[in-house]
Amino acid sequence: MTTVVETPLLAVRDLRVDFAGPHGPVPAVRGVDLTLRRGETLGIVGESGSGKSVTALSVLGLLPGTARVSGSVRLDGRELVGLPGKELAAIRGRRVAMVFQDPLSAFTPVYRIGDQIAEAVRVHQKVDKATARRRAAELLDLVGIPAPDRALDSFPHEFSGGMRQRAMIAMAVANQPDILLADEPTTALDVTIQAQVLDVLRTAQRETGASLVLVSHDLGVIAGTADRIAVMYAGRVVETAGVDALFAAPRHPYTLGLIGALPRLDGRGGALVPIPGTPAPMAELPPGCPFAARCPLAEERCSTAEPPLEGTPDRGLDGGLGGDGGHAAACVRSAELAERRPAPDEVYPVPELPATTVAGDRSSRTPVLSVSGLGKTFPLLKGTVFKRKVGEVYAVDGVDLDLREGETLGLVGESGSGKSTTLFELLKLGAPETGRIELLGRDTARLTRSEAHRLRAELQIVFQDPMASLDPRMPIGDIVAEPLRAQHTPREEIARRVPELLRQVGLDPDHAVRYPHEFSGGQRQRVSIARALAVRPKLLVLDEPVSALDVSIQAGVLNLLQSLKAELGLSYLFVSHDLSVIRHLADRVSVMYLGRTVEQGEVSAVFDRPRHPYTRALLSAVPLPDPAAERARDRILLAGDPPSPTERRTGCPFRTRCPLYARLPETARARCERDRPTLDGDRAGADHRAACHFPEDPQR
Repeated sequence: MTTVVETPLLAVRDLRVDFAGPHGPVPAVRGVDLTLRRGETLGIVGESGSGKSVTALSVLGLLPGTARVSGSVRLDGRELVGLPGKELAAIRGRRVAMVFQDPLSAFTPVYRIGDQIAEAVRVHQKVDKATARRRAAELLDLVGIPAPDRALDSFPHEFSGGMRQRAMIAMAVANQPDILLADEPTTALDVTIQAQVLDVLRTAQRETGASLVLVSHDLGVIAGTADRIAVMYAGRVVETAGVDALFAAPRHPYTLGLIGALPRLDGRGGALVPIPGTPAPMAELPPGCPFAARCPLAEERCSTAEPPLEGTPDRGLDGGLGGDGGHAAACVRSAELAERRPAPDEVYPVPELPATTVAGDRSSRTPVLSVSGLGKTFPLLKGTVFKRKVGEVYAVDGVDLDLREGETLGLVGESGSGKSTTLFELLKLGAPETGRIELLGRDTARLTRSEAHRLRAELQIVFQDPMASLDPRMPIGDIVAEPLRAQHTPREEIARRVPELLRQVGLDPDHAVRYPHEFSGGQRQRVSIARALAVRPKLLVLDEPVSALDVSIQAGVLNLLQSLKAELGLSYLFVSHDLSVIRHLADRVSVMYLGRTVEQGEVSAVFDRPRHPYTRALLSAVPLPDPAAERARDRILLAGDPPSPTERRTGCPFRTRCPLYARLPETARARCERDRPTLDGDRAGADHRAACHFPEDPQR
């Protein structure tokens, strides 16, 4: 019997990339092996700095001149490493195309979208301008951009983030490439837009028959999209397998930690699995396994030699690892993990967190924050020198919030829903434009300047980006002490409190003399939390505090927040676009759309029995890090982007995207078009409320 050996479409062998540094070359990729078959999707995951993007960019030779590439990258058997620039340019876009992380940077801002897509067509195909333009319109229609003929004449800045990413995908598939390289294509996108982009990628892959290499830090995205996964750490692939096999029985402690660190939409509370420490700098990698310093299973032999990637080879491929029946890991204890199949918390030490849910009737607890009918508009100006008002932006147009002592209230919604504007209105401690704000029983519209100053200590904020919110010229000891000085705290008290605060957030007090750049992202966020806690607030506003962190670091910060809440009796207003984080941390949730509160209630009630169509769409778009569950879920894809906030629409503002509205009879539609829905309670109790004329309680 003759065995037919299938030549892989893309074969990467012993790929190494070094960048020139002040003290010699710094490795970024260290001997990566990857195999990609025709029509399949390969997911590449890992923390920041693991070498994911550098690996993808090196395939197309898109690295800067300071990079030195060695090893082999073969496309259909043709070697790409060392290929002359002219020959490589003929392959880019034609055989292999790239979808970049930031489409606003990838598009040329001074050229129209249609011209740029048409140019990509004409570079590789001998067609005239009119034909290329028609092809560009067809591509924009393929990726779901409305009115593609008009969209051709738009500039990149006139598109929303999701539309730009879809246009980038359209340009990538313009010449029906064999391979699509997508480098974090959904990073920084709302969950609903992320679902649209992933659906467009699947459509493009199906229409062109292309293979897909999907680089992502989101294991949920990978679980629902990839056929095989390569997990990277410190510039190497440390585990590779089929998607089902890898999630069911990871054989490397790092993979196990990544899975355990994820908050899940189908989970609830408890401690997450934090991976201790941070990755070592690539220029200072220790001998042996680079993960050994963070690994709870490390042995003496782990520090002497770096383990090779070993396991079951692919059937029918020449040396590739992973795939159908293939599972390989670079760990001396991979066989033990394969046999035992431990849960993440059986390998990693998980902190014991005190109960954070407050028992009893919430109506008996002291109100911390009460917001009703909050509204805020901004003038829409036109003109360069002499500006004139031509309209208004309705940033917040009816927000209701209710937060009690000891609770965590999650505030969720798409970008542009008014979450940040709501926070700014709360933080200024003044009279709102419309509506009412009560903080700790005090009406902010009636506060004097001295009263507002005293109340300021009760309300503190932790920002999204700790590097931007911490003064780089100040040591962290002074940063933490700054709020205390603003409150005229005695010097002796400050000297006592700063070490106490650093210990409280898990930092070494001896590091108080260090500057922010000397800390990792997670440590900087802990400094921000320590500063916010310095004046002993009762309410902590957390504005996307973990969105910029790797999942392994995020787990530690979320565990810390849960512990501090119970220890200090804090209340949290937690703003996030990640509904999995909200499900894990919050007691109650408030959902915003186009400046309005559309649903609110206990997390379990809202997430398990959503009543508003928008909430159901948000929840259906959140990926689960479970391949079987993710593939079995029903998706609700919302059409387009939210309407412009410059127009105050009559009726329900969600109806233009509402899948329920499209199925209603004409008389019911008229009500949605005419009457603005108000927050109404369900039959089980008024605490779970939704602003919808036809709310549903789906059977689950």
